[in-house]
Amino acid sequence: METLEKPAPGETSVAPPPLQHHEGEDADDAEKLSRKFSTTSLCSTENNDDDEPEDDEEDDKNLQVPLGPQVPLKEQLEMDKDDESLRRWKEQLLGSVDLSDVGDVAEPEVKIQSLTIVTPNRPDLVLPIPFVPNAKGYAFCLKDGSRYRLKFSFTVTNNIVSGLRYTNTVWKTGVRVENTKVMLGTFSPQKEPYIYELEEETTPSGIFARGSYSAKTKFVDDDGKCYLDISYFFEIRKDWPTPS
Repeated sequence: METLEKPAPGETSVAPPPLQHHEGEDADDAEKLSRKFSTTSLCSTENNDDDEPEDDEEDDKNLQVPLGPQVPLKEQLEMDKDDESLRRWKEQLLGSVDLSDVGDVAEPEVKIQSLTIVTPNRPDLVLPIPFVPNAKGYAFCLKDGSRYRLKFSFTVTNNIVSGLRYTNTVWKTGVRVENTKVMLGTFSPQKEPYIYELEEETTPSGIFARGSYSAKTKFVDDDGKCYLDISYFFEIRKDWPTPS
């Protein structure tokens, strides 16, 4: 497996100070919780945030850059084959691509295989895609105030995928508390899956941070092609769930 470098500076924001809880807090608790989540906090389903309009689709349109018609990878390699600099650049980008496995398909295909939640001193929680909820309907449960890191595994076939990005939105009781957008990069086809890790984060803590969250996660490329669009629920608890 190929492990990718962490996002370059500027692709994720710095996490705000930890959420502080005082006796007697009331209406502003949701606002403080919203500030606690950073741009790489955990995932999300319902889109009923009345306080902030949902602008993900509009942002996706603004981020799309017209790239022209896609060309099968074999044809790309034949183009400008007499240009030495272009040939070296393509070889560097494609690496050890086996053209016998590529075919003549112009559209790239990206398959998100799993999401892994890595927490210190605990076994990795590997979640195959699509998620399988537990008896209460949660894709996973986490302890409040715990450190974690998200790790994605995905494969790329057929052609080069350009500008693959990950977006994630989280709601609690109808209020949007997190909106993540991370540019993953451009990837060439290969048999082995890519592994991409995000920065370590900490779940919010305190009684108002616990409970049910809904989430929506997407993977989209520069052409606006969506490779994964899933909605689900997760829970933040006072203690780690007991292994079944």
